[in-house]
Amino acid sequence: MYTSHENIGYEFEDDPKDKKTLKPHPDIDGGWAWVIVLSSFFVHILIMGSQMALGVLNVEWLEEFHQSRGLTAWVSSLSMGITLIVGPFIGLFINTCGCRWTAFIGGVINALGWVLSAYAASVHCLFITFGVAAGFGSGMAYLPAVVMVGRYFQKRRALAQGLSTTGTGVGAFLMTPLLKYLCAEYGWRNAMFIQGAVSLNLCVCGALLRPLTFRKDRTDPAEKCPPVLPARSTESVKSNGHMGGAEEKDGASANEETLCDPHAQECKDQAQPRKNTCALRALETLSQLSRRVKKGFRDWYSGYFGTASLFTNRMFVAFIFWALLAYSSFVITFIHLPEIVNLYHLSEQNDIFPLTSIIAIVHIFGKVVLGVVADLPCVSVWNVFLMANFALVISIFILPLMHTYAGLAVVCALIGFSSGYFSLMPVVTEDLVGIKHLANAYGIIICANGISALLGPPFAGWIYDITQKYDFSFYMCGLLYMVGIVFLLIQLCIRIIAQSRKKYVDGARV
Repeated sequence: MYTSHENIGYEFEDDPKDKKTLKPHPDIDGGWAWVIVLSSFFVHILIMGSQMALGVLNVEWLEEFHQSRGLTAWVSSLSMGITLIVGPFIGLFINTCGCRWTAFIGGVINALGWVLSAYAASVHCLFITFGVAAGFGSGMAYLPAVVMVGRYFQKRRALAQGLSTTGTGVGAFLMTPLLKYLCAEYGWRNAMFIQGAVSLNLCVCGALLRPLTFRKDRTDPAEKCPPVLPARSTESVKSNGHMGGAEEKDGASANEETLCDPHAQECKDQAQPRKNTCALRALETLSQLSRRVKKGFRDWYSGYFGTASLFTNRMFVAFIFWALLAYSSFVITFIHLPEIVNLYHLSEQNDIFPLTSIIAIVHIFGKVVLGVVADLPCVSVWNVFLMANFALVISIFILPLMHTYAGLAVVCALIGFSSGYFSLMPVVTEDLVGIKHLANAYGIIICANGISALLGPPFAGWIYDITQKYDFSFYMCGLLYMVGIVFLLIQLCIRIIAQSRKKYVDGARV
């Protein structure tokens, strides 16, 4: 899926020539693959679910710091936006350290951000501790969880992504009442401290992201030379003074001290060879780690800016443009819908069953259904993706026209179901750039989504300040969304026509 060669024991990459001997892994589409789905499911609960419940903390911050609603809302927007915006940079960590270590470190940083936010003295401190620190940690844990699901699945990739991303809706149900209870019982500062402890479960989820390893059949007799140094040593020394195969591979023979026969070696101090061995092993590890970091950076850089740059793919550029305009419509609905309910005097009905809960429930159902449909042999994932997008943009246009709870509930259900196409985004991205560049490409896509989530709500609020209505906010966001869909559809048609011409030319040559 990406250019990283990670290993269960955190071993370093092997010779690329060995790739010819790789055999299909038994965990593809089964076995440990479903553990990866479970891990990604809990990552979505802890990250996306927590972010959807930040409205509870936003009320507490308003009462505590007495700042404007716009300034206080930037804390949540920063956290959500940075989680997605850092996607391209997280691709560098994945190429260098692998998904497991990236997610593990991200869990630690995210938990640290929650804990430090409990001691914040102002909203501006929350910008750093929660918006930046916790958001960056969330991004480090989120992208590997999505990437690893795509790596473990081939035939059921859309279904697997759909099941894992349903954690967003489940998390919205679990985290909202949890934060409400913790704030009521212990105060918002202790609630954030406890939530930081809960977020450490991201480290457990990261540890479950076991990389795929392929066994190789090696019959090189040079590797079977018996060692002369102590049993813990990885170097082998021959009695005639020449270095063993492992040291010749590392190019360290010129720097090694030649040893004599075993009788002369027994007369020497036994500690000195062990010290030399430990030093050589440390140098070897540092050298291989340095090569790994350089290769990861080189692959990451070439993927974005080199001759194999993703930006040379016009279809992928159109997809980025769509992502910049699409995600804000979904986020704006979650943020401004509670205030719309108050303006329409529907608070009593909404308290019984909130409209946002309707979106979350149907959103879970939509991800699973769309994933199953997209995996059918006779169905194109692009057709499902585009139809869901058109349904969502129509729902955004219709929502301001509804002034009753029943009407809003129907539209919210449609929004929740159609937005289930989020689970198809990794599959569509892989179709555009290939499995090798999925980590970098999907990082760019979620970065565009993050920019949309960061700027969309303030833009909608600015329109409301001018018109004193939310209607035009939804109309403008829906219009921009439609522009993105049309632009993507045009590029898709151009791609289909080009492929048809190529097939026709190839057929004529035959």
